[in-house]
Amino acid sequence: MTVAQWIVGILLMLSALVMIVTVLMQSSERTGIGAVSGAAETFFGKNKARGMDAKLALITKICTGLFVSLSIVMMLLK
Repeated sequence: MTVAQWIVGILLMLSALVMIVTVLMQSSERTGIGAVSGAAETFFGKNKARGMDAKLALITKICTGLFVSLSIVMMLLK
């Protein structure tokens, strides 16, 4: 393996790990049966979480693009 392949491989693994973590940290869109009993979040509680979820979604999109790009580069290096 060349140095370029090592660097791209390490970046590929890092982007995959960040993508996995950000997807797992995002909140679920389903409220489930809690909405029937009134246990769903209030309007104000949802807005606080929405800011964090929006940032996590953006990071996930960036990592996905980086992962796909690095996968193509890795394929071309071999």
